[in-house]
Amino acid sequence: MLKKLFFIMMLAANVLLLHAQSMDTPVAQVARDMMPGWNLGNTLEAGNDANNFTNNGGLGAETFWQGTKTTQEVIDYVRSLGFKSVRIPCAWVMGHITNAMQMTIDPQWMARVKEVVDLCINDGLYVVLNDHWDGGWVERSFEDTSNSTVTLNCERMKKLWTQIATEFRDYDEHLIFAGLNEPNVENATQMAVLLRYEQAFIDAVRTTGGNNARRILVVQGPSTDVDRTVELMNTMPTDAVEGRLMVEVHYYSPWNFALRSDPDGTEVWNRNAYYWGAENHVEGSIHNSTWGEEDYMLAQLQKMKTKFVDNGIPVVMGEYGAQWRYASGAGEDQEKHDASVKLFYKLFNQWCIEMGIVPMAWCINYAGRPTMTLVNRSSRTIYCTPAMEGIQEALAATSIEQPQVAGGESAARQGTYTLGGVRVAGDALQRGIYIRNGKKIAVR
Repeated sequence: MLKKLFFIMMLAANVLLLHAQSMDTPVAQVARDMMPGWNLGNTLEAGNDANNFTNNGGLGAETFWQGTKTTQEVIDYVRSLGFKSVRIPCAWVMGHITNAMQMTIDPQWMARVKEVVDLCINDGLYVVLNDHWDGGWVERSFEDTSNSTVTLNCERMKKLWTQIATEFRDYDEHLIFAGLNEPNVENATQMAVLLRYEQAFIDAVRTTGGNNARRILVVQGPSTDVDRTVELMNTMPTDAVEGRLMVEVHYYSPWNFALRSDPDGTEVWNRNAYYWGAENHVEGSIHNSTWGEEDYMLAQLQKMKTKFVDNGIPVVMGEYGAQWRYASGAGEDQEKHDASVKLFYKLFNQWCIEMGIVPMAWCINYAGRPTMTLVNRSSRTIYCTPAMEGIQEALAATSIEQPQVAGGESAARQGTYTLGGVRVAGDALQRGIYIRNGKKIAVR
């Protein structure tokens, strides 16, 4: 009996030790361990802004914009491709609020969000959970910078994030919170308002205590635009703890290659670009990129490195991507277009990783074109082969470890220990009971 009691005490001590140690990893190392990342796009952030401040979205919102419910098998497959982190864009106000005055989150929705977070944590992945566009309740509010509006929104943000942070208070450093998504900020006056909102977010999380006292938090640059962030974000919000903040920007340049999905316009600047990178231009084509290629990409990333990474503030490239198109259907060179997409993803990931910037690919689970779908979640297969080949080549070039999946359980999953507190090493886990991220798991 005493031996059994001692074993239980040692197990509990090991679990506590894992949690105690896991909130003090330097933020730069966490950023390194998150590379590369993937977005669970068009999923928990889906809905209709007509439902703002109501509970009319319901659990069905998860499949409003794509048809696959997130399962452990989906996340396992994402991990098997070499991704180390998952960004979960999430709506709260847009259809999941039971009491608008108190900003009360629907407990069923909170439980589902928690389930999805746990699916990622189970695989040793880092998670960035945010308040996404969310019906635009904050993101489209920056034209009104009156004190009354800003004060009201700050109070709403505090109530919202207090609930989220309380729910996840005991999670270790694998869970990271991001206050917003793409705040529509264009000038210094609006930037000052954004800082107030970000301060409200940070204060709300820190006040809940527990692991939230040292949890890494992500604040967004103005419009998550590189140039606006470098120009306007000259002050960071105040934090009670030092060195636990990251800055987020997004990258979809050049727009007519990376993001545009409409039919061609008549002006040169308004045409779809099928070809990106000097080596992929097609002679005589009007669909070659005319700006935003290798030198531009490198310079934009270098700006973020110089202003933030070099000053101890890691950067999260929370979204990036390029549209994969049926170039041949438009009478264009499909092979050159595919090579363009591959090169875009390869260089972007390689340079981000080399500069200490976390690249998190946007992925929407739409099996058509144009699309930024990397993974077909229903079949658990690669959809955009050129993009994934580019990412894999970047990982090889930067020596980022890629997991070798064996029997569905890879020892490359982070934070897996024996019951005696010894970290697992090797190609695969043997049958038995292990501790991963403070939880017991069984490998059969």
